[in-house]
Amino acid sequence: MSEQREPITPVSPPGSNNSGHVAIEAAGFAPSAQEQQSGIPAWQLYVGGFVIVAAAIFWFLFTTKSVQITFTPAAQSVAISGGLSFELGGVFLLREGQYEVQAEADLHEPLKTTIEVAQERYQSIDLPFIPLPGELQLDITPADAEVEVDGVGVAAKAGEMLTLAAGEHDILVRHPRYQSSKQTVQIEGKRIVQALNIALLPNWADVEVSSDPAGAMVLIDGEDSGLTTPTTIAAMAGEREISLELDGYRTHRERIFAQAQLPMTLDTAQLVQADARLRLTSRPAGAGVTVNGRFTGQTPITLDLKSGVAQRVAVILNGYSTYQRTLRLERGAKSDLNVDLTRQLGEVVVQVVPETAKLSVNGVERGNANQTLRLPISAQQLSISLPGYAGYTQTITPRVGLTQEIKVKLLTLEEARLAALTPTINAASGQTLRLFEPFAFKMGASRREPGRRANETLRDVAMSRLFYLATTEVTNAQFRQFASGHDSQVYAETNLNEAQAPAVNLSWHDAAAYCNWLSDRDNLPHYYRIEFAKVVGINPQATGYRLPTEAEWEWAARAGTSTTEEQLRFPWGRSLPPPDRHGNYADRSASHLVGRVIFGYNDNYSAAAPVGTYRANHKGLFDMGGNVAEWTNDFYEIPGKDAVSNPQGPAAGEYHVIKGSSWMHGTITELRYSFRDYGIDARADVGFRIARNAES
Repeated sequence: MSEQREPITPVSPPGSNNSGHVAIEAAGFAPSAQEQQSGIPAWQLYVGGFVIVAAAIFWFLFTTKSVQITFTPAAQSVAISGGLSFELGGVFLLREGQYEVQAEADLHEPLKTTIEVAQERYQSIDLPFIPLPGELQLDITPADAEVEVDGVGVAAKAGEMLTLAAGEHDILVRHPRYQSSKQTVQIEGKRIVQALNIALLPNWADVEVSSDPAGAMVLIDGEDSGLTTPTTIAAMAGEREISLELDGYRTHRERIFAQAQLPMTLDTAQLVQADARLRLTSRPAGAGVTVNGRFTGQTPITLDLKSGVAQRVAVILNGYSTYQRTLRLERGAKSDLNVDLTRQLGEVVVQVVPETAKLSVNGVERGNANQTLRLPISAQQLSISLPGYAGYTQTITPRVGLTQEIKVKLLTLEEARLAALTPTINAASGQTLRLFEPFAFKMGASRREPGRRANETLRDVAMSRLFYLATTEVTNAQFRQFASGHDSQVYAETNLNEAQAPAVNLSWHDAAAYCNWLSDRDNLPHYYRIEFAKVVGINPQATGYRLPTEAEWEWAARAGTSTTEEQLRFPWGRSLPPPDRHGNYADRSASHLVGRVIFGYNDNYSAAAPVGTYRANHKGLFDMGGNVAEWTNDFYEIPGKDAVSNPQGPAAGEYHVIKGSSWMHGTITELRYSFRDYGIDARADVGFRIARNAES
């Protein structure tokens, strides 16, 4: 018997139609609570930030040097700029480089200086303060004495204050009638007032003078003292002549040696009645007088002569004809003789080109320069001038009976400007620089030249500014005078640190800083404006040391000695390969250091060679090709085709032009003089040479 089942009626879900099919509807999405929490939790962000900060701090601590800066005396405030710094108990954590330190201490000048942090882990730097000036109160006797401080006269009077720098000073006090006094004083500074009393000792002797008969006029060294015997006169220290004159008597003369502050008493002079007297004067005065060949003194002079006898009187003065006369005076005669001396003349012939130049003698115009002069036989200053030309001055001493000639060719102002410049100069650090007068040439390369790159635009360049350029690249020894800790490093086990090897592994800013340092050594104005070890501007008119412009560098390397000579393509000529041992390029010994070498070439050095090892170029410059490439002053750009004059490169940029091949270069592109590289950071094959403007 079968079981009967009731039919199952399907239940339609909401939204279904009568046919029993279910309708599909869109539904909004809402993430579950678990899905909403799947983002990075906040604590992980905090931990990540802490790790980054800790890593930065660890990096700073790991790369810094411990620098103990000791101030004398202790500083009240200290500020260090130029980079990140941190102080721990008087020890500063600083990274390698230059920093500016500013500090202050009571009663001392504010301190502002630059320090160099080297590679050593622990360093110590002593920085002394300079005390503020002090005051010195002078009490001087006599009050009108002259005062010099350290060789310089000062307008100081008794009781006045002098403001002097702290330290040792030499004080010299002098007066014509007193013995000079020189004392060394130690000025404490710090506005402290010190006193100095100086009383000069008399520089004369009191001399008692008497005569028989009395009433004779007393003269000292020919000058009337205004006193008559008997009297006491003040004779300045040294050898003196005392003369006594009384009408009707011969002049009494006596030479004495006066010693300061030591009184003297002269024996009574017994005056002798005179036969005759001659008062002799000359124009000019100061001529020597002889009587019968015996020197008697200088004019003006009074002579006591024997009467009735011929006396031969001569008046002699250098540069003048000697005056001679024989006199016979009557007994008791008093005569005056006034002599006008005649100048002796010498002949000077002046010949000048151009002929229109003018002449002056001792500042007095004499007309056309081409003439024959008769001039006194003493030093004469001749000046020759002509508008548009540099003047000429010469001092000449004419000679009696001898004709002298002066031949002068005046230089134009431009010729004189060039003649005034020194052909070579030597920098304080040892480099020699040669003077160059450039001319127009072509920079860059033709598009058809093998190896040419797109940045070597061919263009005409006019060059007119004279400049000096160093004959060699700056060496490690020379650069270490500026930065003693400089390391040119080791490249692939090859040492680049030899003293006479070119300094490398230095940035463009390092090279510019060296130039400013060297300008200080030679007392020249800075070419570069540097702030916080970076160049922020230039003074293009300054005559201080700088890097050569790209145009100067390429002219010195490529251009011949005149505009008609063909320019060089390579340092050795216009085609490859170079002659053996011509320069330091990528030779076969450098194959383990670089990728491309010059096949079969050998220069005896796998890396950098001592500067000047190879022959100089046609301008006397060494290593303009090979050894190391060189920084130039210009910012890098791809130049246009337009002609330019004395180009300085763009006014701003990120990179600087690098010129010349190096010991790493061995391809046709790199070995050409028109090859242009660029950069700003240090490289193992990039150094530099220095230049200077010849004129501001």
